[in-house]
Amino acid sequence: MDNCRVELIPAERTRPLRKRVLRPSFSEAQLVFPGDEQESTFHVGTLVGDEVVGIMTVMRDPQPGIDAPAWRIRGMATAPEHQGSGFGRAMIQRGCDEAWSRSSDAIWCNAREVAFGFYEKLGFVKVGGLFEIDDIGVHSVMVIQPH
Repeated sequence: MDNCRVELIPAERTRPLRKRVLRPSFSEAQLVFPGDEQESTFHVGTLVGDEVVGIMTVMRDPQPGIDAPAWRIRGMATAPEHQGSGFGRAMIQRGCDEAWSRSSDAIWCNAREVAFGFYEKLGFVKVGGLFEIDDIGVHSVMVIQPH
C-alpha cells in the first residue's frame, strides 16, 4: 500500500475495471449502473500512480425488505495483480467513512460468495439466504451498521 492512494473518483474512471474484473462480457452501456451519476452517489478508487487498480461505488438504496434509508456498495473490484494488497480493506474503510459522514445509515451489498469472508472480517454480516444473479453468480446480502 506504499505507493497508492484511496480517493473519490468520477464514475467513468470505474468502468474499465468493472469490465476487466467484474463483467468482462458486458457491453460498455451495461457497465453504467443506474444511479452512477446521482448527486448522492460517490465512487472510491485506489490509484497506483495515475492507474485505477481498485474501485467501489456507494449509492443511496434501501436494503431489500427494509423500509429505511441505507447506503449500497456496488461494483467493488481490485485488479487481479493487486488483490491481497489491502486495497479492498482501504476502499471499504474510505467508503464507510465517507457514507457515514453524510448520514449514519446502514451500508449493504450483494456480496459474491467468494467475498463472504472478506466482508465478514470487516464487520459485515450476512442477512437472508443465498441467491443467484444471472451471469454473475451466487450472492448474499451483507450489512454493516455505523459504529
